[in-house]
Amino acid sequence: MPSDQALIHPSSGGASDLDPTVRVGVMASGNGSNFEALATAIRDGHINAEIALLVVNNPGCGAQQRAARLGIPWQLFNHRDYDSRSALDRDLVQRFQSLGVEGIVMAGWMRIVTNELIQAFPDRLINIHPSLLPSFRGLDGVGQALKAGVRVAGCTVHLLTEDLDAGPILVQAAVPVLDGDSHDSLSQRIQQQEHRILPTGLTLAADRWRQG
Repeated sequence: MPSDQALIHPSSGGASDLDPTVRVGVMASGNGSNFEALATAIRDGHINAEIALLVVNNPGCGAQQRAARLGIPWQLFNHRDYDSRSALDRDLVQRFQSLGVEGIVMAGWMRIVTNELIQAFPDRLINIHPSLLPSFRGLDGVGQALKAGVRVAGCTVHLLTEDLDAGPILVQAAVPVLDGDSHDSLSQRIQQQEHRILPTGLTLAADRWRQG
């Protein structure tokens, strides 16, 4: 039976220390465990980065509460207050640019982003998806994997492009599907690997940004 493992994408060249510090924004909609995993990796010195701002779109969500506890600046951009996705993304671009953000980590942002954001930060939007892309793109990657009966699932950190879950892969982790796995049990093990590879994905992406 395969063990959980991280698989560095062959073209990445591996992680390296970042100097100077890379300044990022984070976007999250829900519990915020990936956001906290990233913040913890930064605090513990595993990656030379700074979270300039956490943006949330759901008032009182777990990510917002974690940011308050960790002392990280956060701001609510409630999508319900906007007439369109583009209008929301324009405000996000303006806010992130005003803070001098180099790139953005989407750590469970449950909204489809538009070209307003993608074109403002080309190859500088990082997403994490609960499948081994290119398999099981779109909604509920875990459910798709269980329905397909695969024996290995996992997660992927990739660069966001206009095509859904199709951008360049930065790092992946494989997770075995066990007999009797439920959606919850498999999701929990995949999320443990998400927490592990997201900081690596940011390091690999930032290396690309610094190399031009």
